[in-house]
Amino acid sequence: MPLSDRDEMLLAFEARWQQHGAAKEEAIRSDLDLTPARYYQLLGRLIETADAVAHDPLLVHRLRRLRDARARERGARATVSTASGR
Repeated sequence: MPLSDRDEMLLAFEARWQQHGAAKEEAIRSDLDLTPARYYQLLGRLIETADAVAHDPLLVHRLRRLRDARARERGARATVSTASGR
């Protein structure tokens, strides 16, 4: 199934948001009219699709690597917190 216009818009935004000049959350609200939470939900689902990879493989693989690294960091912090009795 080809990417929707919204999907393409999300990937384009993610590729260029640093040029916005504002904080990312502000840019999400002003450019996309989405809450940051909703944006990240949609983006998370989108980067798992083969169509997103076909559309922009470098961007999608970079986003997956960042997501996976954050998940590993959260897991490591949780392990440390559990081990320390918190």
